[in-house]
Amino acid sequence: MAQPGELLAARAAAEFAARASYGRLLATLARQWRDLSAAEDALAEAFRAALESWPEAGVPARPEAWLLTSARNALIDAARRRRARADAIPTLALVAGRDDEGDSGVFPDERLKLLFVCAHPAIDASVRPALMLQAVLGLDAARIAAAFLTSPAALGQRLVRAKARIREAGLAFAVPEQAELPERLHCVLQAIYAAYGSGWEDVAGADRKRQGLTGEAIFLARLVAALLPAEPEARGLLALILHCEARQAARRDPAGSFVALSDQDTTLWSAELIAEAERELAAASRLGHLGSFQLEAAIQSVHAGRARTGRVNWPILAQLYEGLVRLAPTLGASTGRAAAFAEAFGPERGLAILAELPEAQTAGYQPYWALKAHLLARTGAAAAAREAYGRAIGLAEDPAVRGFLHSAREQLGDWP
Repeated sequence: MAQPGELLAARAAAEFAARASYGRLLATLARQWRDLSAAEDALAEAFRAALESWPEAGVPARPEAWLLTSARNALIDAARRRRARADAIPTLALVAGRDDEGDSGVFPDERLKLLFVCAHPAIDASVRPALMLQAVLGLDAARIAAAFLTSPAALGQRLVRAKARIREAGLAFAVPEQAELPERLHCVLQAIYAAYGSGWEDVAGADRKRQGLTGEAIFLARLVAALLPAEPEARGLLALILHCEARQAARRDPAGSFVALSDQDTTLWSAELIAEAERELAAASRLGHLGSFQLEAAIQSVHAGRARTGRVNWPILAQLYEGLVRLAPTLGASTGRAAAFAEAFGPERGLAILAELPEAQTAGYQPYWALKAHLLARTGAAAAAREAYGRAIGLAEDPAVRGFLHSAREQLGDWP
């Protein structure tokens, strides 16, 4: 019987293989069997088998090859159970053993390849990024739903419908040609940014499912920018992510408490990452086609300027947010616009902008309530600010952020 230490070692090896190899394995299986759902099920079965087998037999020398073989066997067994024709099994076995002869060689990474495969034009554009996050990076429905501000149940239904559409339409998981990449690019960039955001929120690294996501997203963003250097939004996304990552070391104090962007020690920001982000943003601007990721990167560039000047140019930020909201009117962009206008022109202006946002969208959006509480406090409306802080605290997942908001609410005291 396996000892507890052996069980832990086997589980750690399986989890490492899942993080390092999941996308590559799924890409291989999905292309060979042309069925994403079946490939996901087979891979899940392979990981389950690994957790049962490896503690007793030992972790294999090539865990990824073991998992791929196990998943292929699961697919063949499933074909048998579906009572496929007698000659289908040898054919499947032959397919499982062959290399990817038709690979065009365009992609330098299997995960990036599968991202573009999942951006097939026949799949509903609204669900493509979520499908990519689930299929390629292994995020669960709850995390994906949080990234796209929707409910896990609604997202799960959309993913099920998308996969059914793939099966019913017989969409081939063929690798797209170079000429097909630009039309699929935006969805791929959305998925990479959502993956980065999911990892970025887990500052303490407490969620094992999200460990390493920021690094993977940066890696993929670099690959896309290198693959499509003439696409300004690819370079804009890379600039945006690098600017955010540059501040990683300053987001918590030595005690682990949350530090707001305006209070961060700029000497802790990575000058190297900021410089790289600025080069990418400049290269994107020279390509002459403005997009939302470039505008978001420009916003972060203005914040980065505080490391040089000691201040933030809020009127410029307000103008950039105005352009972003016109180009991509998301709830996050609108909330950011309210914050920038409040700093540039007073808290009442920010509150007026927040009041224009639909209540149905803002009810569960934590940044909205945190900003509203802060602006109400600045106007002296302490009672309303305390109520808004309560909403923000209830919606905050990060304990450090909750602590920060609690402190801000306590500073209001008991006066009305």
